[in-house]
Amino acid sequence: MSAIENVSYDTLIPNNVGLSSDRRVLKALEKWHPGYINWWNELIPQKFQRSPVYLRTAVSVDPKGWAKFDYVKMPEYRWGVLLAPQVEGRKIPCGEHAGEPAWQEVPGEYRALMRRLIVIQGDTEPASVEQQKHLALTAPSLYDMRNLFQINVEEGRHLWAMVYLLHKYFGADGRDEADDLLRRSSGSEEAPRMLGAFNEATPDWLSFFMFTYFTDRDGKMQLESLAQSGFDPLSRTCRFMLTEEAHHMFVGETGVGRIIERTCEAMKAAGIDDPYDIERIRKLGVIDLPTIQKKLNLHYTLSLDLFGQEVSTNAANAFNAGIKGRYMETRIDDDHKLNHATYRVAGLENGHIVYRDVPALTAINMRLRDDYSKDAAGGVGRWNKIIEKAGIKFEMKLPHEAFNRKIGVFANQQFDIDGKLVDGATYDRGLKDWLPTHADGEYIQSLMKPNYEAGQYASWIAAPKVSIDNKPGDFEYVKLHMT
Repeated sequence: MSAIENVSYDTLIPNNVGLSSDRRVLKALEKWHPGYINWWNELIPQKFQRSPVYLRTAVSVDPKGWAKFDYVKMPEYRWGVLLAPQVEGRKIPCGEHAGEPAWQEVPGEYRALMRRLIVIQGDTEPASVEQQKHLALTAPSLYDMRNLFQINVEEGRHLWAMVYLLHKYFGADGRDEADDLLRRSSGSEEAPRMLGAFNEATPDWLSFFMFTYFTDRDGKMQLESLAQSGFDPLSRTCRFMLTEEAHHMFVGETGVGRIIERTCEAMKAAGIDDPYDIERIRKLGVIDLPTIQKKLNLHYTLSLDLFGQEVSTNAANAFNAGIKGRYMETRIDDDHKLNHATYRVAGLENGHIVYRDVPALTAINMRLRDDYSKDAAGGVGRWNKIIEKAGIKFEMKLPHEAFNRKIGVFANQQFDIDGKLVDGATYDRGLKDWLPTHADGEYIQSLMKPNYEAGQYASWIAAPKVSIDNKPGDFEYVKLHMT
């Protein structure tokens, strides 16, 4: 294994970037470290901080054997700085610098734009941990609790990844930005997180699974775009983060799938064929399919807003500069400069949705969002196969892109779930069928009782098909210290 693939543990911060010989950055990160640990200790309830959790930890960046599993108490988890191996002779893949050697330092003219992209990405990482801080108290199983904590510690590591770049390449400005990443807090009135979806509460486990499926998928798309960056350290950082991010979306997809499976099982056992017989279905102690669809509608539309305006000069500037590419940039068959290309974008004219071709360079966000929607549709299709297999007539669907939007051309417009502009009264009547109501939330909360017995699962969720690290079904994924 090459040196760059090995992770060094000879400093406080595990890394494969040679921190032991980079005293300036090591000292800065060691100074930042206590604030991070304080943030973590204040966030996670103490009884879980003292509990050994069966977690994976990165020991290399070789995709074939990068992680090891073992019990660790979360405050003792070794958060580190890990970059994917450097690709020799790598070229900038897009923009006006396409074909030039990738940068190892930040070009002065792109410094502010690059720093902002890194800060926005970094800000999402601790935000999601903050949003999920109470969920362990109502975990449906030790398996699910362990997955929550695995995601939490890895989001913490992703914060470290961005903080390293800020300290290493942006001097005093970068140090200030790194401090601010711990100053802001999800949902805070004084210093909220930078993106709206990361200030929303995650009140229950269905919300958590929807978040990790839909919102972490936005993270995947953004990381894939940043992995195309002409700034090589950022590209390498994001390439390794994607290795960890895949598990987060897996937790989301299988979590929702297991809830759907359990609901279908309970309906069949009770002889209920109508998925809209909600009162009878809820008496079975499971979450009805229409309510799951409403949660889908909410989290999908919140995630669409994360892509920003459909037509954006900021996105065009980032692409043109070569500091952020498109999804799978190197697989796209065009000139990677987009000087004369166009892209189809939705707009609103006289109350009707119209599509027009705009310069592709300004539609970078729209293209990424379209790629996201195609990617998100895959899991929805797999959820529908579970319902179909159970013989129940119900189909999960992604809502129209115009529904429930707060950012972009459809922001604050009264579109229904199918993309039809409706009057206020129709919209208000429809909302109870399109988005979760307070009553839905209260019902789901009534199910959120902790289940801490190894191998046991709450009544509203099925057991997983596959265990972690090939462990037996009754494996104790978290050794709880409940005092």
